Amino acid sequence: MSAVGLGLPAVPPRAPQGVGFLRGTETFPSAARHELANAQLRRNIGKATHTIRAKRLKVTGELPDWEALRDSGSAIKAEAMSRLPELLEQLEAAVVARGGVVHWAADAIEANAIVTDLIRATGSDEVIKVKSMATQEIELNEHLEAHGIAAYETDLAELIVQLGHDKPSHILVPAIHRNRSEIREIFLREMDGVDPGLDSEPAHLAAAARKFLRHKFMTVPVAVSGANFGIAETGTLGVVESEGNGRMCLTMPQTLITVMGIEKVLPRFTDLEVFLQLLPRSSTGERMNPYTSLWTGVTPGDGPQTFHLVLLDNGRTAALADAVGREALHCIRCSACLNVCPVYERTGGHAYGSTYPGPIGAVLTPQLAGMDAPDDPNATLPFASSLCGACFDACPVKIDIPSLLVELRHQKVEKAGFGLEKAAMKAASVAMGSARRFTLAQRAAGLGRVVAGRKGRIETLPPPLSGWTAARDIPAPPKQTFRQWWDSEEGRAALETARQEAGQ
Repeated sequence: MSAVGLGLPAVPPRAPQGVGFLRGTETFPSAARHELANAQLRRNIGKATHTIRAKRLKVTGELPDWEALRDSGSAIKAEAMSRLPELLEQLEAAVVARGGVVHWAADAIEANAIVTDLIRATGSDEVIKVKSMATQEIELNEHLEAHGIAAYETDLAELIVQLGHDKPSHILVPAIHRNRSEIREIFLREMDGVDPGLDSEPAHLAAAARKFLRHKFMTVPVAVSGANFGIAETGTLGVVESEGNGRMCLTMPQTLITVMGIEKVLPRFTDLEVFLQLLPRSSTGERMNPYTSLWTGVTPGDGPQTFHLVLLDNGRTAALADAVGREALHCIRCSACLNVCPVYERTGGHAYGSTYPGPIGAVLTPQLAGMDAPDDPNATLPFASSLCGACFDACPVKIDIPSLLVELRHQKVEKAGFGLEKAAMKAASVAMGSARRFTLAQRAAGLGRVVAGRKGRIETLPPPLSGWTAARDIPAPPKQTFRQWWDSEEGRAALETARQEAGQ
């Protein structure tokens, strides 16, 4: 009998480098410095996040069973991830049985190629889109443009970002970094047929966008959508939105192509009862979404007569293979964690260099695209957090983002091998292993007061210690160590006063 080598189990591949929007060009600390210098951006984001946060607290406080809903949402997502292969096959069978066609895309390269070929097959060189983070992740618009196909975003904020040749900076409100005056300038510069006298009133800006898009809704035969949920039981796909553009995209074209991340699958139709309460309250601070569109396959004579579902992996199975990190796949893209994050509020979304900014992006992006290279900007994302825990408190499906960030930091340090940081930790361990050595180290640390100068803080250290001050200032060491103070006259006097006050 000849031996058969089955090989060893391998971790599924991450999203391919150089394709899509899952890796920035610089580290988070470097990018954050640029964004912090933009006072207008900080004002825009601060005002918007505070407003959304207040609305969310109001509407979640109305529900006596809000915490029970969060528990249910968390349990459903955990079940879906534990049964993901089975549920995806069930979803495929249900979609096909109802007249749809299912395509499997291992990564952004395959997904872009599939969608491009499907659009070309219709003979159209235009496509309308309803907001989809999955297509932003794979940079579908850019790929279509390179192949002579014009994609038009129909969500107002997405349109602003597209016309401004910009990148989204928020999961729910992609143009949150823009104010009304900036939007007016973009429309006047980029939008065909706009009234030169357009002012910055929100209603007038919305009317200009509506007029621009109306012709596209009526004439473009192909639409590309995302999906908030995909129901394995029935093959139903769902999109929630606030403007009605999604309803137009999902009903008027002859061909509908939906790109859905595989983690969006839910086991049962009744699971929507939970998520259609959690999502609007957590995202926009509304009791329900103004527009909830559900479609199941093809219905003759009603809506698109050709339906394609592209199931996108692009690193998701790699995240699923991480027993701890897979919890990030529970995310329903509500953006609640961004709106409470002190880091995001000050830096904005562009500093994260990814489609997914904020706390969840700091967890999800490295898992999808990796962070193993020594100079990988993604390796700095798990450190872009104060670990205050506000994101965990706000998450509607109770993703423990702080713990996931700590785990990713641990993974990064473990993969880094023996370097300067480990050498510093080893030196600290040696110093703290002996009272004598620790006392000497404390006295030596007093030299840091010279480096701190009059400001009383150390802003920059020379290599190889520069990493310690790359993202933080270090306070100057105190004039005395605790032991020195304890043995001093001041310390003894303070101790005696404390005893007297305690009645001893």
